[in-house]
Amino acid sequence: MTLTKLSLPPRVKIMEAMGALADGRIERIGGSSFKVVSSDRTRVYQVYVEVVEQGRFRVCSTDNGTVYRGYSGYPILSVLMVLGYLHRDVEVERALAGIPWRKLNESLKRYALVESEVLKLATSRGVSSSRVKASIAKVIEDLKNLTLLFDPSACGGVDYEKEGTD
Repeated sequence: MTLTKLSLPPRVKIMEAMGALADGRIERIGGSSFKVVSSDRTRVYQVYVEVVEQGRFRVCSTDNGTVYRGYSGYPILSVLMVLGYLHRDVEVERALAGIPWRKLNESLKRYALVESEVLKLATSRGVSSSRVKASIAKVIEDLKNLTLLFDPSACGGVDYEKEGTD
């Protein structure tokens, strides 16, 4: 089976991963397997992250961004953060806690608008937008040094959700 290299995610998905960490929505269920609960608690994503060799990972996640759009979805990003492979800033994470990501994505319909709203919220919580943007930039640099190979079989044959807003 040929594995597909995942592309870089939209910036807002990095923010969403940080929020998932702050909310405590990531749980290791054994070995390389995790579950990540959506911000509205209506979905549970199966995630698998295995180190193949330094900087190369075999990954799977049942979120729409990973499955249908070919980028590293926020569940994979949040697991890579928990495992220490991607930059973390706890203050930024705290500023992104409790955000209703799905509701924002569905109502604003454009990631740039969602990002703008979330940056305003972070600022109102005492973390500057420049600090949030710097944290995102560090994660993007970390991601550029990793190869994430999507292996749908690694999620254990879970039925993927119907495509929609994640």
